[in-house]
Amino acid sequence: MRIEYSKRFQKDLYKLSRKIRLAFATRLELFIDDKFHSLFNNHSLLGEYSGCRSINITGDIRAIFEEYDHGQVIYFITIGTHSRLYR
Repeated sequence: MRIEYSKRFQKDLYKLSRKIRLAFATRLELFIDDKFHSLFNNHSLLGEYSGCRSINITGDIRAIFEEYDHGQVIYFITIGTHSRLYR
């Protein structure tokens, strides 16, 4: 599996606290082993992010991504609070 990040994702991640960035790094390791681990609540999205999926990073932080090449490429689009992402 190859992980890629949009410029928007990188910018959004940098704006978050160090604690959240570390939580993302920890969850990413788990994600690579099991994309559908129960901690993630991995689910497909509708509306603006139709065709994308979302995973939980912390209680309120979500990461949105797309999958390509039958799940072999994961492209993270953005990360942020639930309320900011789903306005």
